[in-house]
Amino acid sequence: MTFHALTLAAFWLALATPAARAAECALALALALDISSSVNEREYAIQKDGLAAALRDPEVRAAALANPGSVWIAAYEWSGWQQQDMIADWQQISSAADLDALSARIEAHQRTYAVFSTAIGEGLQFGERLMSRLPKPCLREVIDVSGDGVNNEGLDPKRSRANGRLAGITVNALVIKGATPDPEPFYRDHVIGGPGAFMMIARNGFEDYPDMIIGKLVREIMPPVFIGALDPTATAQ
Repeated sequence: MTFHALTLAAFWLALATPAARAAECALALALALDISSSVNEREYAIQKDGLAAALRDPEVRAAALANPGSVWIAAYEWSGWQQQDMIADWQQISSAADLDALSARIEAHQRTYAVFSTAIGEGLQFGERLMSRLPKPCLREVIDVSGDGVNNEGLDPKRSRANGRLAGITVNALVIKGATPDPEPFYRDHVIGGPGAFMMIARNGFEDYPDMIIGKLVREIMPPVFIGALDPTATAQ
């Protein structure tokens, strides 16, 4: 049995406790896509279609369906301080058909906005409001945000967390390199946070996104394993 399989087995055994059974949800995962003006139509298509394809990936499916019905997923897009839009509302993942339906909704969606700024703080607050209307309580709440630029409008996401707006919510990031200023330090210092937070770096721009989002989703869906001190600034290349 692989390490991942052993980890999953131990986690689902823990879910057998009365408290875990009452929650009935191990993970609520909100997928947040950057559609600010720096993301052109080709890059948008790579990002959106890459995410849709990742939900059909066998490894992602194995993780999401290891305990059917215990994972809920939603997707939304964000740009300016008033420009956030749902792509797919909360979907309980109980079967491959659920993942197929979610993937199809993401693939069919067309961006609502294309000329607005990069308001990461407001994008994360939209995710927080999305978490507040989950159909049931979840043991982990995670916002998976992708982005290719620094915050240039509205609330600084770091201040939002300091004000308690993201309490208990983990924010992970897939940072797409190529812009000036470099978004990597900003995401590390201002965006990611919460239990087990991490970021991954697409160093070759949006071309890296489809492959990297697969590994990112598996890592997010898998139950976290903490060995030694937790480093909230940890990154993956």
